[in-house]
Amino acid sequence: MIDQVIHLLGYDFAQNAIAAGIVIAIVSGIVSRFVVARNMAFAVHALAELGFTGAAGAILVGVSAVVGLLVGTTITALFIGVLGVRVRERDSVVGVVMAFGLGLGVLFLTLYPRYATEAFTILFGTITGVNRGDVVLLIAIGILTLGALAIVYRPLTFATVDPEVAEARGVPVGALAIVFLLIMAAAVAEAVQVVGVLLILTLLITPGASAEHLTARPGRATTYSVALALICVLGGILLALVTNLPVSVFVTGLSFASYLLARFVLGPATLAREGRQLVGS
Repeated sequence: MIDQVIHLLGYDFAQNAIAAGIVIAIVSGIVSRFVVARNMAFAVHALAELGFTGAAGAILVGVSAVVGLLVGTTITALFIGVLGVRVRERDSVVGVVMAFGLGLGVLFLTLYPRYATEAFTILFGTITGVNRGDVVLLIAIGILTLGALAIVYRPLTFATVDPEVAEARGVPVGALAIVFLLIMAAAVAEAVQVVGVLLILTLLITPGASAEHLTARPGRATTYSVALALICVLGGILLALVTNLPVSVFVTGLSFASYLLARFVLGPATLAREGRQLVGS
């Protein structure tokens, strides 16, 4: 099996998949930590669904589905950010926007005269089909995403931990919420390349949720989240190359296993040890 993996890694498609997987896992792991801390799982789902609508619309007018995906997630992020200023309104706004967007997606696919293979592929992920140009595009999106997150990291962390106090001290909580939604939009557009729209929660929720059970320290949790995302994505790609099964099957399976391991096996002992260290200091 190891010989088979080494042989397959000699092909360009496998190297491109690994390179794309590393970029996507790093971005998803970092963003996932904030998604979980800010309780925005539903927003991630909406961004993915409306990203598919953007992809379908792009195909209808003869533009790349990936470009349409990015445009769709960005427009959705702006709508949710502007309309759902208050936290208690956010889920309702997400539901309204998502329902409208899905209706548009159905319309776009109905109007398309041929079978929209490219759009349907986005539903399940196509990382083993990315080319060198796609990898360069993913790297560019990843650099911009992480750069934007680095700029707002400190105030965003403050607004995430205690939004009321942050707002009282002059932190632009509403503007930060919109900025983070745009960062999520870029992360969703990247992660879809691995697991597809239907399984997007795997990379943008599970690593962060697992990390929360492994440590109470924000910085360490982010590191754990990235490590778990890398393990799941790269492990999923390698297993898919060997078995010729979809990457999403293995990525979701590994992610679920890591969550169960973190929550019920490693997490309780790790958090207890951190608690004792905190008391001792």
